[in-house]
Amino acid sequence: MPEFRIVLKNAGKIDPCSISDYINAGGYQALKKALHKEPGELIEMIKSSQLRGRGGASFPTGIKMEATAASPGDLKYVVCNADEGEPGTFKDRVILGNDPHTVIEGIIISSYAVGASCAYLYLRAEYPHINNLLENAVKQAEENGFLGKNILGSGFSLDLKIFSGAGAYICGEETALMRSIEGKRGEPSAKPPYPTVKGLFGKPTFLSNVETLSNIPHIISNGIEWFTGIGTSKSKGTKIFSISGDVNKPCVAEVVMGTKLSYLINNLAGGVKEDTSIKAVQVGGPSGKCISGKDIDIPLSFESQLLGAGAIIVYNSKRCIVSVVKSFQEFFREESCGKCVPCREGVPQLLEFVDKISRGEGAGDVLFQMRRISEVMKITSLCGLGKTAPNSIIDTIEEFKEEYDAHLSGQCPAGICFNR
Repeated sequence: MPEFRIVLKNAGKIDPCSISDYINAGGYQALKKALHKEPGELIEMIKSSQLRGRGGASFPTGIKMEATAASPGDLKYVVCNADEGEPGTFKDRVILGNDPHTVIEGIIISSYAVGASCAYLYLRAEYPHINNLLENAVKQAEENGFLGKNILGSGFSLDLKIFSGAGAYICGEETALMRSIEGKRGEPSAKPPYPTVKGLFGKPTFLSNVETLSNIPHIISNGIEWFTGIGTSKSKGTKIFSISGDVNKPCVAEVVMGTKLSYLINNLAGGVKEDTSIKAVQVGGPSGKCISGKDIDIPLSFESQLLGAGAIIVYNSKRCIVSVVKSFQEFFREESCGKCVPCREGVPQLLEFVDKISRGEGAGDVLFQMRRISEVMKITSLCGLGKTAPNSIIDTIEEFKEEYDAHLSGQCPAGICFNR
């Protein structure tokens, strides 16, 4: 089926710099509707809608809201994670760059629902142009009574701040992100306590991502039955994917949950480049899952566990899988904060092994050693970086073992290694 746009419905149709355009397209009507409801009623709506996080963890949004609202304390926060650092992921840039007020409206409604008086939008440092757009959108919302003191005469007040990150991938992890806002070193903290109990500045915090928050105004406006009527039995609504790599038309596409991966690649992204076949697809970015090109006729949903943050990177038959995995491990070595031993020591070891294999110098038991290190990292690492960094190792050894074996024998099936 073609695209089905909910979050991106205004993209290309309104001027992102104009709040008037957004209002004329129905913007901030959901906020007006929400402010006439009790906070608990809004939370029940989100719970009943079965909205789940679109950032990779897929936790039920309404339950996270409920936990934040139930936590004691006079001061609470809402934080929007827009630190889009996963290679191959660029959907938040499209959402924020085309329709900044939708996510702002989602933040305001969420803040009212959980009882927060202050909110932060944590933006990736590499998006300075979007920072200016968001600052302007916040100013416009304040001037029109949608932010600030006594919003629309409801008695509810909210201060929204745009916070620019420092370019660290690890700050996409929620506890590292909050430490960054607090002016501390961006590195993860052990959980529990969870942010809903003790989050930003030690206060209860509802933390979600751009795409999830942007769904909230549409659910409030259109109703629970409308949203639950879209998608599969366990995956409601739509999902936005950024498709890149060896495709003819790299793009961002919003489709109904359950749409097949093959449709996104062949129909929306124009198929694979250079009249070649698909060797592999990395779904969810380097920290996601790598599948063989023969297995792409699979639905993308929470049930299939093939969503992640929405990155789809396609590799054609001319690619060397070992070289691809090496580049992933180089990325993780660069971005590991080094706080926990499994990640700090494990990633460099994995990179060393893959580098040797790429040069045809690996020992006979190297694949066993890589698997063993990967399993330890997945169990013992403190945060998601260390737990998911080995995913590409595990998946590709299973799916493309013959390529690893060929490299160990001094041959690269793609013919691009050993050119020393």
